[in-house]
Amino acid sequence: MATKAEGIVEKGKVVMKDKRYFENRELSWILFDHRILGEARDKTNPLFERLKFLSITASNLDEFFMVRVASIKDMVNADYTKKDIAGMTPKEQLAAISKSIHKLVELQYSTWRRSLEPQLKKDGLYLVESHEELTKEEGSFVDRYFQENVYPVLTPMAVDSSRPFPLIRNKSLNIGAMVRRKEKEGELEFVTVQVPSVLNRIVELPAKDGEIKRIIFLEEVIERNMAKLFLNYEIVCAHPFRIMRNADLTIEEDEAEDLLKEIEKQIKKRQWGECIRLEVEQGMDERLLAILKKELSIEDSYIYEIDGPLDLTVLMKVYGLEGFEELKAPKFEPKAVPQLPAGCDIFEQIRKGDILMHHPYQTFTPVVEFIRQASVDPKVLAIKQTLYRVSGNSPIIAALAQAAENGKQVSVLVELKARFDEENNIVWAKKLEKAGCHVIYGLVGLKTHSKITLVVRREENGIKRYVHLGTGNYNDATAKLYTDIGLLTCSETVGEDATAVFNMLSGYSEPLFWNKLTLAPLWLKDRFLYLIQREKQYALEGRKAHIIAKMNSLCDPDVIAALYEASAAGVKIELIVRGICCLRVGIPGVSDNISVRSIVGNFLEHSRIFYFENDEHPEVYCSSADWMPRNLERRVEILFPVDQPELKGELRHILDVLLADTVKASVLMPDGTYDKVDRRGKKAVLAQDVFCREAAKKAKEAKGQQAGESRTFQPKTAQ
Repeated sequence: MATKAEGIVEKGKVVMKDKRYFENRELSWILFDHRILGEARDKTNPLFERLKFLSITASNLDEFFMVRVASIKDMVNADYTKKDIAGMTPKEQLAAISKSIHKLVELQYSTWRRSLEPQLKKDGLYLVESHEELTKEEGSFVDRYFQENVYPVLTPMAVDSSRPFPLIRNKSLNIGAMVRRKEKEGELEFVTVQVPSVLNRIVELPAKDGEIKRIIFLEEVIERNMAKLFLNYEIVCAHPFRIMRNADLTIEEDEAEDLLKEIEKQIKKRQWGECIRLEVEQGMDERLLAILKKELSIEDSYIYEIDGPLDLTVLMKVYGLEGFEELKAPKFEPKAVPQLPAGCDIFEQIRKGDILMHHPYQTFTPVVEFIRQASVDPKVLAIKQTLYRVSGNSPIIAALAQAAENGKQVSVLVELKARFDEENNIVWAKKLEKAGCHVIYGLVGLKTHSKITLVVRREENGIKRYVHLGTGNYNDATAKLYTDIGLLTCSETVGEDATAVFNMLSGYSEPLFWNKLTLAPLWLKDRFLYLIQREKQYALEGRKAHIIAKMNSLCDPDVIAALYEASAAGVKIELIVRGICCLRVGIPGVSDNISVRSIVGNFLEHSRIFYFENDEHPEVYCSSADWMPRNLERRVEILFPVDQPELKGELRHILDVLLADTVKASVLMPDGTYDKVDRRGKKAVLAQDVFCREAAKKAKEAKGQQAGESRTFQPKTAQ
């Protein structure tokens, strides 16, 4: 039943883009980091998993400052005053962000101090936070360790008339000190030393069997031995500090003669970017702090006084310590894809029907094997692929290089502008070129974020095209941590579209029409708006209408306005949005048919799945794109339909299980906050555990079936 719109009315029409209907993007992101922090505070999680979640909040915050805060600060510096969709100027956003982040950091460290650190001691791990706590035996060990392992690596730096204030590298941990010459009562001087990232920050102290394990951080080891770095000086005070710099690359692609060289140059500039955050040890000597403020040109609102270890990403290294397996969640091993048993001919299996894969519950190995088999198959003529982020030692890169060396035509689009993976991708691009692959370095002004592979094969009946489409990167490492959907198909219409995609990427050929795929930045946004509009129309006609959409982020104002209109028409809209969500729920007559939930669990929810009821003729799509302006307007993205009824059912099942989660789901409230699902009267449903069990069951059944088939088959013997 359609509801009457009661929202803000102008000239008799409800205004769906009023600023009061939107949340600020950055503040919504901070709420997302709070949800991750909630997992660190959740005592039902194993202790070391809680450490991991706290580390993730710190890593997320680093990137948020380097990119988002830096970008808004640039706007303020440029006197840019245009308001965002929530009606906030850049200056207002910075003030609100600063207030929210200070609260978040306070909560991070109270979680560490009051909950995690005391529990670690109870469970057998003690962090010696000050070198003054060391026993005599431990002190001797630490001093030897410093002399033998640390001292040769350090570069102490003084500041005086002949030595200017040194470059403090982005994200580096440093120790600043005030020193004075011993012989005479001279003026205080500033010195600093970088804590070397090439050494492990965790130093394990000697302990006998059965004793509690004690560790100390490397900065404390250095601080204890500072006098050895500045001989003839008295160390008046010494404190650790850490800075964050603007790392948002600005590349004028039209003017860059060589994009690869330009990006290499810009990456180096990251170390020199404007300082946008300074973390200091709580109680730092005021004279030392004053020097840092002056030399780094940083305002008080960007200074964070920390009660605990600086840079909590170190907790991921603590997580990796041996001997605490009982304090971690059992490790899940991805299961086999039933249609793709080990050693099978992948092309033969794909010809039997489309194959849907749900990672990391099902292994990513078939995707690697698809490219590896293609690289050595004499029938394969060409392999074409887009690469956005790949792993450090990528088997996919090795297979592509092998294919080129085997004489196949290999075309690879390597996106050099994949943030913080630029250096990695430059290395792979050069390696692929050396092997004889044709490498394309993205498109001017756009990031190529689509995930597609095309294999062209000559078979008895002519040329056949095999395609892999995915929602996640071709990264075998993150495929064990991120939830994603992959589809293998040899559909002729999809194959034609895939060829058109690569012709567009490598040249200027734009197809007259698309069979199945929809691409951004030219067609995808209009397609989504059409699909939402269609559900709205069905609702107005009293027909079946329902939208379920899963994504990482939702902040495109046109899409949100379309969802509001559909909701006002009576469409039930269920959104599963992991991170940023600028849509507001519970606005009378506007969004009271919309629900939003966010799931934060052991795996990072990364898949994008879109379900449209279509008057009882459901359509289901997967995509590389979120509902964000950057994905829909400034990137090359792909939306692909899943047509086979059985596979459609699998995707709908995935969405239903996620909507039924009562353990890891948080629900967006009308006031903009998130609350855990009210579990009263409901059984505990942990979606990710359900998928783990289902994947294991399917793999076991498939293995049993294959074993039965092999026993039944009796080859003829010679007479």
